[in-house]
Amino acid sequence: MLNHLESDYDCARAGDDLHQLKQELADLQGQGADSQEAKERIHRLENQISFILNKCDISPS
Repeated sequence: MLNHLESDYDCARAGDDLHQLKQELADLQGQGADSQEAKERIHRLENQISFILNKCDISPS
């Protein structure tokens, strides 16, 4: 999970960051999201992915 995503995010990093975030999300989802903490982490990862896709005008895949 990335610590800081702000309006001045550098889209040159998007490829690496998206790969990392999607991998972390897949790992978490594979473990199951039984606890509230896990659900919150999944939600935050999904938000970070959406932010980068929107900010950098990338189509979701």
